[in-house]
Amino acid sequence: MTKKLMSVHEVAKLTGITARTLHYYDEIGLLKPTKVTEAGYRMYDDTALSRLQNILLFRELEFPLKEIKAILNSPNFDPSEAIAQQIKLLELQYKHIGELITFTREIQKKGGTVMNFDVFDRSEIEKYEEEVKAKWGNTKAYQEYKEKDIARNKDSYSKIANKLLTLFSGLGELKHLTPNADEVQNKIAALQKFITDNYYVCTNEILSGLGEMYVCDERFRNKIDKVGGDGTADFVKQAIVVYCSKKV
Repeated sequence: MTKKLMSVHEVAKLTGITARTLHYYDEIGLLKPTKVTEAGYRMYDDTALSRLQNILLFRELEFPLKEIKAILNSPNFDPSEAIAQQIKLLELQYKHIGELITFTREIQKKGGTVMNFDVFDRSEIEKYEEEVKAKWGNTKAYQEYKEKDIARNKDSYSKIANKLLTLFSGLGELKHLTPNADEVQNKIAALQKFITDNYYVCTNEILSGLGEMYVCDERFRNKIDKVGGDGTADFVKQAIVVYCSKKV
């Protein structure tokens, strides 16, 4: 346990996350500093670090930041129960990865002739994730997501995710334009509508937060840059800033 308040630099050094990420967590209300000095420096105590540890564990389990915030802010949130749930999810992922390693080695040994798609089934993990989210998730956006999710099966979910990546790919093809170009802004409008139609009502506030997440969260940044080319996540974020400023 720490014996003193820690600065952003010290927390970043301790945890390996960036100062930019800590600032973003503060901005979205996910992790507020214990105090802010007169000079404007954010400081964190043990309670804040404990919350950060929970955030990082849920991130390792690939929970979106919005859902992590809903979980941690739930009035019924129980840290000890959450740890038990995180352990269970990590064990399920460990088991899944072990099966994938065994399967891949079999392919290597037999020359790529093994046909077994059951090994890619993540339904057990996804089912438990949904149980965790259902227990703690209490935001309006989360409930909207759940209502729309009821009608989905795994195939449609995959198709929706692929369509979302296609939108990012299309934005990547427009990086030669300025973020305020009409063609780019039309793509951002389409992105907002897609999220509303398939996940939850994507207000300008939510869209703005997503734009920040696309660049601050390395997983999102890497995935978006992979389909749209280097710099796509930053470009999308800039275009979202322009889009939302026009809608105020």
